[in-house]
Amino acid sequence: MFLETSILIGLIVPGDTIVIVSATGVANPFEYWSLIVVVIIGSLAGESVGFLLGRYFGPRLRASRLGARIGHRNWERAEHYLARRGGPAVFISRFLPVLHALIPLTVGMSPMSYRRFISWTAPACTVWAFAYISVAAAAAEGYRSLADRLHYAGYLFVGAIVLFLLVAALIRWLLHRRELRHMNRADDPGEH
Repeated sequence: MFLETSILIGLIVPGDTIVIVSATGVANPFEYWSLIVVVIIGSLAGESVGFLLGRYFGPRLRASRLGARIGHRNWERAEHYLARRGGPAVFISRFLPVLHALIPLTVGMSPMSYRRFISWTAPACTVWAFAYISVAAAAAEGYRSLADRLHYAGYLFVGAIVLFLLVAALIRWLLHRRELRHMNRADDPGEH
């Protein structure tokens, strides 16, 4: 989780995948709460490092080969989105692919203070961690309790995870559509 937003690993290996796989191993309340705490702390630490990297190295990172691979348009959208939405952009971006990895760096390059950034990202990281861990852990527990009695329990487990991922993808898509007008400049034809 730490690496997801601190050094853009989330563009390659999404944190969603890591959390879901980890949560399927949760077998008791202690493991559940421990995973919640670790994921939230890892997320906040990664977001904080991303913010600091943006603050001290942002323009150089953006101009680097890695920055070029991310794409000028993605950087520009993140900057414009942050400029138009401020704190809510930080919160909502936690649930949007690509922007999620770029926002901490972008905020670091902006005038937004760390205190304001963390006050928006902490609740987002908490909601995100609870949602993903709770669903994956519940699906795994359901599988474990039904595996001996139902030969198709594995299908139910996979179905529950797939259903959650589809709902999460739908929510992301709806959020992205709703927020798209804030990401693009008024003269950007991609806005409509």
